[in-house]
Amino acid sequence: MADLDGVKVAHNYYTEVPFKNNKPFHVKGANNLDWGMKKHLSNIFDETSQNTVMFAFDHGYFMGAAAGLERLDLVVPKILPYVDVLMGTRGAIRSCVPASGKKGIALRTTSGSSMLDEDLSHEILAVDIEDAIRMNADCLAVQTFIGADGQLSSLDNLSKAVNSGIRYSIPVMGVVAVGKQMERTDRFFKLATRIVAELGANIIKTYYCENFEEVVAACPVPIVVAGGKKLPEKEALLLAYLSISHGAKGVDMGRNIFQSENPVEMCAAVRKIVHEGFNDKEAFEYYQEMVHH
Repeated sequence: MADLDGVKVAHNYYTEVPFKNNKPFHVKGANNLDWGMKKHLSNIFDETSQNTVMFAFDHGYFMGAAAGLERLDLVVPKILPYVDVLMGTRGAIRSCVPASGKKGIALRTTSGSSMLDEDLSHEILAVDIEDAIRMNADCLAVQTFIGADGQLSSLDNLSKAVNSGIRYSIPVMGVVAVGKQMERTDRFFKLATRIVAELGANIIKTYYCENFEEVVAACPVPIVVAGGKKLPEKEALLLAYLSISHGAKGVDMGRNIFQSENPVEMCAAVRKIVHEGFNDKEAFEYYQEMVHH
């Protein structure tokens, strides 16, 4: 193990300097990947904006019939025109998502305890690579618990998924959970996102925080920001705008879309921020116009 004594304390993230290994391929950190990996990443990140709108509806793997997701077969088709990637479990995707269309698939590959358990950090790698291939997954989503009791096993899950993904040219998205020993601070997210990227994840899903541009600069692969708990629409759009303006390459919203009173309009407004450069105020005005049209 590296000797921690004498490690430099001061940091310089050079937040004003763009990532260097960024051409000719448009996805951060992916220049040296093979054609198959790049093809999957192109299905996730738009080549023009270089960003992505993900819709997360994988909550049922530990929450059951989550509020707003009681009827996936009704919710998902309505928002399809406004999202680039669907993030769900194989059961939900196979049963409720139309096979037609050209949406990317972020396949939830880990599972664990239900919400009835106080400690959700002990998960297993539940989907084998052959089934991920059958589902034409564009990335394997693996939950990671840095700072929690299940840290070691979750990083083992991540490493196994990366090894399988490399073998069959499928990227891995490391999903950073908030370990119970850590807070939602830039210190934690700099630690967690970098560890997950160093272990081979091609995309990181995490949360927005203070000094987010430093988190982005220190992470050599694209970061997608999770929407988290349900917020008022105006605040959720501000979260999306701050995330993109500070370097995120997309947002993965679930509850802030499917628990909205107007999920289609909300999703369309988020898309305006992610792909068309709208700020939060412009996007909220667009949202209101759609609702009252």
